[in-house]
Amino acid sequence: GTFNHISLASHQGILIKDGRALESLIQVDTVLFDKTGTLTNEQPEVRHIICCEPYEENDILTYAAAAERKFTHPIANAILNKANEANLELPNIEYSQYQMGYGIKVNIKNQLIRVGSARFMVKEGIEIPEFIKDYQAHSHNEGHSIVLVAIEHQIGGAIEIRPQLRPEVKAVIKGLRKHGIKYIAIVSGDHERPTQKLAEKLGMDGYFCNVLPKDKAQIVEQLQKEGKSVCFIGDGINDAIAMKQALVSISLRGATSIATDMAEVVLMDGSLSHLPTLFDISKDLKNNLQNALKITFIPSVINLSGAFVLHFQILTSLLINASLSTFGLINASRPLKRIRNDKKDNSN
Repeated sequence: GTFNHISLASHQGILIKDGRALESLIQVDTVLFDKTGTLTNEQPEVRHIICCEPYEENDILTYAAAAERKFTHPIANAILNKANEANLELPNIEYSQYQMGYGIKVNIKNQLIRVGSARFMVKEGIEIPEFIKDYQAHSHNEGHSIVLVAIEHQIGGAIEIRPQLRPEVKAVIKGLRKHGIKYIAIVSGDHERPTQKLAEKLGMDGYFCNVLPKDKAQIVEQLQKEGKSVCFIGDGINDAIAMKQALVSISLRGATSIATDMAEVVLMDGSLSHLPTLFDISKDLKNNLQNALKITFIPSVINLSGAFVLHFQILTSLLINASLSTFGLINASRPLKRIRNDKKDNSN
C-alpha cells in the first residue's frame, strides 16, 4: 500500500522521504506557504535603485552584491544578477555577520556595510530618510520589496525588488480547494502591503507579515492549538523551524539544503504544479487502506458465519481466504498499474 504509493509519487516527480507524511496528508486541512521563493520565482528582478548623496547606483549595487555573494535566496540572486549585468567587480569581504530575518553586516575596505530590511536598520539604530520611507511605501503598494543599504551609520540607498509569481500558483490553489483544504495562507517576513496584495490576488484566506523565523513556528503551533492540521511549504533557512513544527513539511528542489533536509516531501521539478497530485495520491492511499481493511475483515465474517450457520468445511474457508487475498493483492498493486499505464502513455 504505502510503499507502492511512494513509488507512484516518485514516478510523478515527488520525493517522499517519510511514508508517514503521505498518510498524514489525509488529515491536512490547512496549508501555509512561504512567499519569497515558494509562491514567487527564484529569480525576482531589481526594478529600481535609489541613492542618497554622494552615492551612485553602481556603488549601492556593488555593496549589496558583495554582501549577498555567498547566499542563494531569491533576493540575493536578483541583486547578484543585476551586478553581473552591469559587469561590476565585487570587492572582498573582510567580515560578515548574518542576522536571520533581518539582514547582513559586512566589512568592506574598512567600512561597515549593512544590507537588509527597514526593520534591520531600525534595530541597528540607523535613521531612514523620509524620501526613502515614502518610496518604500509606494513600492509596497505595488507589491514590491525594498532592500536597504547602509554605509557606516547612514543609509546609502535602496534597491527595489519586483517578485515574479510562479505561473502555476493559481491553478495549485484551486486544486487544493478541490481537495477540501479549508484554510490557505501566506507566512512572510516581508511587509504587510506586498503580502496582503499577493494573498488577495490568489484568493487566500489569510496572511501573516513581518514574521521572523521563530515566529513562523509559533504561527503553526497556534493554528494547531485551534485544532487545525497544518502543512507548511517553504524553501529557505527561515522556514526550517516552522517546517519542523508542522504535521507535514514540503519543499522544492533547488531550495536551500536546510529546507530540503527538513522537508518530508520534496517536489523534484522545482515547481508547485505537482502539489494537487500529491494530495491525489494521499487520498488514493486512504481509499486503498480502507479497501485493504475491508478485504481483511470480510473473510473472517464470512467464515465465522459460515461455520456456525452453513457448517463450512475447512477447504471452503481456505478457498474463500485465498480468493479474497487475491483481491487484496490486486488492490495493493493499483498504484503500480498506474505507473505502467503512464509509461505506456509516455511511449506513445
